Parts: sequence; C-alpha cells; structure tokens
Amino acid sequence: MTEQPTGGAPQGVAASALDLVKVYGTEEAEVRALDGVTVDLMKGEFTAIMGPSGSGKSTLMHCLAALDTPTSGEAVVDGTALGKLKDKALTNLRRDRIGFVFQAFNLVPTLTAKENILLPLDLAGKKADQQWFDQVIDAVGLRPRLSHRPSEMSGGQQQRVACARALVSRPSIVFADEPTGNLDSTSSAEVLGFLRRSVDEFGQTVVMVTHDPVAASYSDRVLFLADGKVVDELRNPDRDAILERMGALSAAAARKAG
Repeated sequence: MTEQPTGGAPQGVAASALDLVKVYGTEEAEVRALDGVTVDLMKGEFTAIMGPSGSGKSTLMHCLAALDTPTSGEAVVDGTALGKLKDKALTNLRRDRIGFVFQAFNLVPTLTAKENILLPLDLAGKKADQQWFDQVIDAVGLRPRLSHRPSEMSGGQQQRVACARALVSRPSIVFADEPTGNLDSTSSAEVLGFLRRSVDEFGQTVVMVTHDPVAASYSDRVLFLADGKVVDELRNPDRDAILERMGALSAAAARKAG
C-alpha cells in the first residue's frame, strides 16, 4: 500500500451533504434536526463535528453514514448518492466502504479481540489482507491482546479493538460517534492518537462527533453546528480556540432562548 504523505493536500471529497433536511415529528411536535446542511468532508482529513446538545451533529453523521434517511436533500459517500440506493445496496455500502466506531464499543463479548476485529470481513465472506491487518494491529498496539475477550481488556483497549475493526476492511471513510465518551483521559489520548495516525500514516478519512474540545483538537478541521445548521468552522484547531468558539455558540443560544 502506498502511504499518503503526512500533511499533504486532501485528495478530493469523501462525503457530502447537499441541502440536508431532517424533520422529526409533525405540526406542533415538529423538530428540524437538520435545516439545510451543505458541506463537503475531504479525503485524507480528520474532521470533528461539534455543537450544543440538539444541534444536529449526530443526525448529520447518521445521515452521511447511511444509518438514517434525510427528509430531503442528498447524502453522498465516496461518489455514491445514498438516496438512490435500495436497502441491499445500502447494506453493502455500509459494510464495504464505511467504518464505524461508537461510544459503547459494540464488541461481541464471546469473541476474542482478533475475532471481533475480523468479524465484518467474516460476515462479508472476505479474507483479511494479512499485511494490512498486521499494520493496523501494530499501529493500535493490540498484538499482545489479540486472544483476549472484551471482559479481559480495559475500556481503552476495547475501543482500540473497535477502531481496528473499523479500519481492517479499508473503508473509504470512518465515522466515530463520541468514541472517547466512556474513556478516561489516558485511554482517550490512546484512541485519538490512533485515529490521528490512521489519517497521517494510512491516508484514512475520519469524521468524529464529539463534545470534547480536547478530542476535537486532534482533528484537521472542526465543523460547528447550531439549530441544525453549520454555523462556523475552524482549521488546524487547538483546545483554546475550540473552547472560544463553543462559548460564543452557547452565548448566542442563551440570547436566543432569553
């Protein structure tokens, strides 16, 4: 595999939202979780999505990851418009071209770390590329733990298993939903460091929803959502700059509410 140079220019668009609208409920109970979001997520970049509770960040991720269907507009992943796909094609796209990392790890308790990592490939009837498997395992530091079951591993180790599982099929894009939400600061740093390395060393594309400014500071770009809209973005972020933007968003929300 040819590794992309660290810090090189992104090679095109990995996923796009085109005037995405997502409405829950009807009439008085209607909630517009997404209100006309248009944004491109670039290949070979680590993008964080932030915003106050109810801003639409998880809904945006779920629509882009083919886990939810927008009310209107279009989500495009790896050049494929999701709205035009039937259920089977959507399932195949999720399996073959999208990797997922969730807050709750989602590991099978009766399987070893190695079996959990290879599970998506096994379900698809595919064999792992041994060289790539070895690269991922060594990058995530799991080789001594491959025969252990989830109950024999720390939370940080379990989440690194989940990260390796997301990467082993070489997806076009990895979506991570609050991947450090259940972890202490040391384990969080391990997981975020691995996601950062997967971008820098493997050319992976990572999109992460988080409420944590420290987690977001590992990214190349932060998108800020409020009331279902993208309202700001920050490139090459650091924790203080992210806190400042989040503070401004919270103040604006308080003024609106007041």
